[in-house]
Amino acid sequence: MNNQTIIKTGIVSALIATVCCATPILVIGLGAVGLSALTGYLDYVLLPALALCITIVFYGLYRRRQSETITSNEKATRR
Repeated sequence: MNNQTIIKTGIVSALIATVCCATPILVIGLGAVGLSALTGYLDYVLLPALALCITIVFYGLYRRRQSETITSNEKATRR
């Protein structure tokens, strides 16, 4: 994967996890299918998922910065 894809994937997944945490849509959906007993455990899954998604964004930004540094060093050596 290239750096831009990693960053976009992390941002989109973080937004999805945030929407699930901030709105009761997931709770309503679980209640509609008869799984409302699981709503007490949502924080155990959604908050670590959000943390993982944010980590992916930072990893993509780190990789992009490293590749820019390597590219600028190669240009400096060619001169």
